[in-house]
Amino acid sequence: MGASLDARVVIVRRTGFRLDVAVTAAPGEIVAVMGPSGAGKSTLLEAVAGLVHMTDGRIRIGDQEVAASHPPLHVRPEKRGVALLGQEPRLFPHLTARENVAFGQRSRGVSRGDAGRGADGWLVHVGLPGIGDRRPSDLSGGQQQRVAIARALAASPRLLLLDEPLTSLDPETAGEIRGMLQEQLAEAQVTAVFVTHDAVDAVAVASRLVLIEGGRVSQAGNVRDVLEAPATRFAAAVAGLNRVEGTSHAGGWRGGSPRAPVFFEGVDAASRAAAAPDGVPLVAVFRPGAVRIDQPPGPAGVARAATDRTGAGSWLARVVRLEQTPAGVRVHTAEPAVAVDVPTTTAAELRLTAGAPVRLRVAASDVRLQPGASG
Repeated sequence: MGASLDARVVIVRRTGFRLDVAVTAAPGEIVAVMGPSGAGKSTLLEAVAGLVHMTDGRIRIGDQEVAASHPPLHVRPEKRGVALLGQEPRLFPHLTARENVAFGQRSRGVSRGDAGRGADGWLVHVGLPGIGDRRPSDLSGGQQQRVAIARALAASPRLLLLDEPLTSLDPETAGEIRGMLQEQLAEAQVTAVFVTHDAVDAVAVASRLVLIEGGRVSQAGNVRDVLEAPATRFAAAVAGLNRVEGTSHAGGWRGGSPRAPVFFEGVDAASRAAAAPDGVPLVAVFRPGAVRIDQPPGPAGVARAATDRTGAGSWLARVVRLEQTPAGVRVHTAEPAVAVDVPTTTAAELRLTAGAPVRLRVAASDVRLQPGASG
């Protein structure tokens, strides 16, 4: 069983960036951490691992305090019982796969024979039986990452830190290693903090999710709870949802922008809006696949955006960019920022390009209302 983690990490850079994040994990628990680039996720792991010094805060792993600002304390990385695995396997090129996996045990005085036998066992666990005598240069990227995972787990760490270990792998290999990682972490009952950019990792591997934005925790909780009720636009993007802020209005909901207002009546959570006086903050949440997209009527569609209010759940917008998806095309529009999933044929038929005006429609039954920020 892994050790518990109780950390509050404050790091202030000369650039003005400030990381101020608290994260906890119970023994054997896996916590996923997500956030946009530059949010401070890797810096958090580096601080817990002891690779960077904190400006303020305190870190406790199990019953051992390993870092503190007052009085100053900084336990060396190799004394923390922490293993850090990143995007690159960083295997020793001159050692075989077996020797790489056995390295941690050998450094603690375990005999070569016992460490080698233990390493072979871990190679079997991660799906690589019989490759013990091969060097990293003879292995594929996915195989190297599996060896790196085996090496980390073989060291029996009190805490495992994973910094986007699947990012550099192709989707099929990443999926295979994700499944293997889930199985091995559960079997070994390792405490882990898993930084990832993919919600699938959080859903498949972790029990709790922490979102970091701008150096602070923006939302945290059970993975399902966070994804079902995103508190920020980033959280909504992680969950694959649109999130549009608005207010209760005349027994319904109004949001969007003054130039392109959005109205809903009869929303499935309309009872929340109907029971509220006008102006109560409410957030509309809906799937990109629930949005229908058409060209606006006539060449004056864009000019009419300021006055067009032709129906609840319908509004004019402008395309910002297009992204290829496995199922087709994701169309991003602005004011309000909304993503729309359409087949490639639809994108071609409507001649969707950046700057093109479009009309968006969402059925009220596909919209869920959540409490918004109260100011």
